[in-house]
Amino acid sequence: MEINEIRKMSKQDILKKINEDKEELFRKRMAQSSGTLENPAVLRTLRREIARLKTILKEKEMDGEK
Repeated sequence: MEINEIRKMSKQDILKKINEDKEELFRKRMAQSSGTLENPAVLRTLRREIARLKTILKEKEMDGEK
């Protein structure tokens, strides 16, 4: 997801996306532990996307946006 796309999202949408990504990350970690994960780089990608989302959310909170 592009940073500009995230900035256009509302706080609620960002929180929803964070929760979805965390759930997906959990499923991917379980797949990795069972040995069925084909592309382990997806874990890194998900962690980075969650970090981006949290960063933009924090910026919005500091700016006082709703």
